[in-house]
Amino acid sequence: MLIDGMYHQAPPLRHKELLAAMGRGVRLIGAASIGALRAAELDRFGMLGVGTIYSAYASGAITGDDEVAVGQAPDGDFRALTWPVVSLRHVLQLAQAAGVVDDARAVRLLAALRGIYYPQRTLAAVRIVCDREGDGDFARWLSAQRAEDPHFGDIKRADALQALSVARGHELSAEPRLAPEVWESAYFRRWSNAFARADGLTLSTADRVLYQQVFAPSFSRTWTGYLEYRSRHPADGPGLPLGGRLAEVTDGSLPADRVFHPDVDLCDERTVALLLGDETGKDRRSVARYARALENARRSRPGFTTAAVRDDLTQRLLLRVWQCTADAFDEEASARGLVCGARAVQAAKCLVPGLLGEINETTTTRTEVAL
Repeated sequence: MLIDGMYHQAPPLRHKELLAAMGRGVRLIGAASIGALRAAELDRFGMLGVGTIYSAYASGAITGDDEVAVGQAPDGDFRALTWPVVSLRHVLQLAQAAGVVDDARAVRLLAALRGIYYPQRTLAAVRIVCDREGDGDFARWLSAQRAEDPHFGDIKRADALQALSVARGHELSAEPRLAPEVWESAYFRRWSNAFARADGLTLSTADRVLYQQVFAPSFSRTWTGYLEYRSRHPADGPGLPLGGRLAEVTDGSLPADRVFHPDVDLCDERTVALLLGDETGKDRRSVARYARALENARRSRPGFTTAAVRDDLTQRLLLRVWQCTADAFDEEASARGLVCGARAVQAAKCLVPGLLGEINETTTTRTEVAL
């Protein structure tokens, strides 16, 4: 069930993540906040939306994500400190029904309240705006209602409770799994691989594989073995030996790594076992050391990003590690599963702080020995 989530200081929950979950057969319910918004966007794919807010999004009565945005208390206390627009609209409708405001005043007041930046839309700010607009009677009525019932007007809470009731009290019919082409994409795979972990380790699996691609002398053989496995066990169609599949599309003048560039799923155990088959404990310690070097660079240099690392510097470092000429750079990168030299440069930029650190340490040690 999806109810709420952070989005200002962190990326919001992505549609592809939800689609992938439904593709694995998970039944999803959304309500109240980002859950209602995502359900309205994904109900045609099988996500079940519940509640008034979902219905408003689904019908187009409301459209913006600012409708449900609230400021929360810091330090892990998730209490809402401000009022979302959906709740203000709801209490104004209740006030109209009670004869506290008329239609025209409700429309004017909602526009004024919506103009407050959402992290600043506290109850105190609501009272100030109401007084400024000449609607102090509404503010006093709202305060009186809240004194009797602290949850008065909290339509997000009401929708969340309704969704819980639906989840507990109803047998949800199983939906057909979404076909992979609906949710699998290069963007999803990149996101999924970034969070992949294996072997009970906290080390990033993507970092471990990249380390092997860059530093393992025999990784070209490992990559060929992976291509062989993918050729014999394709996602669809008959399996073929890699040589036979290559013969179907080339005259034999190109190696398999220059022809086939399959997406790599680092959440797949067999894939990870093949790509990390030659990894050692020393390799894993090096991966951790390179990750620390990257984190230190980010902390010590405000604004540092791997994108800012110079391409020519990264290429020179890779040429040094691979001990190959610039003319053979593309060929070496492809043989290691990095597609081409340009892709290898982009992938390896995260290793540059660690590489430079090791080079500096080696230079310093040699100097000390010479002295």
